[in-house]
Amino acid sequence: MDKRVFIIVLDGFGMGSLPDAVFFGDEGANTLRSVSRSSYFYVPVMQSLGLFNIEGADILEKAKNPSAAFARMAEKSAGKDTTVGHWEIAGLISDTPMPTFPNGFPRSLIDEFESQVGRGVLCNKPYSGTEVLKDFGEEHIKTGKLIVYTSADSVFQIAAHEEIVPPDELYVLCKKARELLIGEYAVGRVIARPFLGSAGAFVRTSNRHDFSLAPPGDTLLDLLRSAGYETIGVGKIYDIFTGKGLSDSIPARSNADGMSVTSVLLQREFYGLAFVNLVEFDMLYGHRKDVNGFAKALAEFDVWLGGFLKGMKDNDVLFITADHGCDPGYAVSTDHTREYVPLLICGKTVKPGINLKTRRSFADISATVLDYFDVANSIGGESFAGEVFV
Repeated sequence: MDKRVFIIVLDGFGMGSLPDAVFFGDEGANTLRSVSRSSYFYVPVMQSLGLFNIEGADILEKAKNPSAAFARMAEKSAGKDTTVGHWEIAGLISDTPMPTFPNGFPRSLIDEFESQVGRGVLCNKPYSGTEVLKDFGEEHIKTGKLIVYTSADSVFQIAAHEEIVPPDELYVLCKKARELLIGEYAVGRVIARPFLGSAGAFVRTSNRHDFSLAPPGDTLLDLLRSAGYETIGVGKIYDIFTGKGLSDSIPARSNADGMSVTSVLLQREFYGLAFVNLVEFDMLYGHRKDVNGFAKALAEFDVWLGGFLKGMKDNDVLFITADHGCDPGYAVSTDHTREYVPLLICGKTVKPGINLKTRRSFADISATVLDYFDVANSIGGESFAGEVFV
């Protein structure tokens, strides 16, 4: 029972469009290639682990003797968002896409929402999260109406100025929306988007909160917890899984916060899984088309990673991966991109230099973790434990 696994998800860090990306409007997207063109891109630790040895990652020099096992993974689920990506990493494959609303939400649904919350609605269209504040922020302040918008993802987002609708009140409104959004309207996430500032200088705050659908079945978290292991979520993991299967949850509002919490967990005595999401790659840099910001964030993670690896115990295993792409250099849209994601597996029990090539599903991670803990797999994925563990 002295084994520990850390899964760190670099939110939005894709590495090349999937064969079916054309059906998602994402043909040619490649997050890794875009950020590698920045002068701030410097990831020697991940390079030494084997990041550029992965199939399709022929961007910088390969490591001659990579110290990790490595692969690229295709997404099997019908989607490209945070919810289905994390669910698939945890073994739950979504065969049916979650509903999206390219023309906004039906008037009947908006009418019911307005009736329940006692406020009107502005926008009700797919929109960039920053542009929607420029176009509707002033009217929101004058009228108190809520800015409701969506994207190419399955989301119902509510933006409100914190001085007009305090975050705690906004969360209550989001919960009411979550209760309404069922059946054919069952979006993956309702997202609270608080902001501050004045016209021309509106800024989203760190008080974002996601209200996700509950996973429709068991995941890696449920199976490990039932077997007596601890399951700790860091960052928005609790939101993505609605707490299902977690024994503990530690919030994190930024990459730096998430990395700090994970370093503390490395020193903490626990046995089981720490599942970590680092959200800023996607939230601050991918969607906002900030190539340099994305590259800087990867460089900061890489520095932190070097110290983390030195602190790992004998039976610790680290999986570094992503949940989808969010290519900041892709001119077609500001949305998530349907891409392969990288996988690096590190630890003293991991055979270095093992090339796992291209995996058919993110769920291979959960199958492998369950094998590592000697827990029967009743969910998805194909384990590669026999190939990578000593």
